[in-house]
Amino acid sequence: MKLIKKSFLLLLFTAISLCSSKMYAQQTLIDVKIDSAAILIGEQTVLHLTVTADKDKEIQLLIPRDTLMTGVEVLEVPKADSSFIDNNRLLIKQDLLVTSFDSSLYLLPPFKVVDGTDTIYSNQVALKVSTIPVNVDKPEEFFDIKDVWKPPFVLADYYPWIFGMLLVLFLICVAAYVIKRMRNRQSIIPFKKPEPKLPPHEQAIKELDDIKQQKLWQQGLNKEYYTLITDTLRRYIVERFGLNAMEMTSGEILDLIRKHTDAVSVYDNLKQIMELADFVKFAKWTPLPDENDLSMMNAYLFVNQTKIVEIPTPSEDEKKEEEISVENNDSINRKE
Repeated sequence: MKLIKKSFLLLLFTAISLCSSKMYAQQTLIDVKIDSAAILIGEQTVLHLTVTADKDKEIQLLIPRDTLMTGVEVLEVPKADSSFIDNNRLLIKQDLLVTSFDSSLYLLPPFKVVDGTDTIYSNQVALKVSTIPVNVDKPEEFFDIKDVWKPPFVLADYYPWIFGMLLVLFLICVAAYVIKRMRNRQSIIPFKKPEPKLPPHEQAIKELDDIKQQKLWQQGLNKEYYTLITDTLRRYIVERFGLNAMEMTSGEILDLIRKHTDAVSVYDNLKQIMELADFVKFAKWTPLPDENDLSMMNAYLFVNQTKIVEIPTPSEDEKKEEEISVENNDSINRKE
């Protein structure tokens, strides 16, 4: 009988121990601490919340986002930090940055943690907010809570002024330019007159002069010498006779030039140049110095003998001068 009674008491004690340990393991705790319990108006302090619960539990920490109570504002709620500790417990740390702009002694309300159907409340902390002492007899000694900050230098802030000054300078320069042009009775917008195109024979003579000054054949550059001469003559023939000489062979050019009566007298001169140039360019012929001089002379002769000379028409002033001179001559004859 005594053995049965002892066994029953042992089982009862074991059951009570298990239940109490299970209840203790399920208990959720919340604690609140404050960095500074006394601040001045506008200053800030931090509340530190610590929640301890079993890691398998789903708990919810209720945190106000705007105000803790009338007169105490929440400025920032950073992200919570959680970690595991001994006995399979979860530790959650949450900070709150708060401030107040009304002087008073505040007893902050407790924070809440919802653990299933239970609600656990934290301890309460006090916050004293004081005003800045002011000497009413000396109001000039009243200062701001914080010094006034000088804004940093940002170049973009001065862009309107910079561009405005540049625009004004540009308009002044434009106005000065316009006034100067108007005083000189010149066009406001200057136009550069294109250089007049030379007649074909003058252009050809100019190019032949340049070739002569280069003294190519004296340097052994016979091919280059004859290439420049024939290209000049081909361009002249295109402008003067209207033939597509740049795309023709020497024989084709000579056949067509022979049909022009204006070039009959200098046909042989052109033939000498073209045939000798073909020998030099394609057969690598080395002409004699006299032949080189003769080719240049024949080129000048061909251009001068076939050029079209335009007779300039007299201008109005020249016509009037001629009429006046004729009248004067008539009057002198009559007197005689």
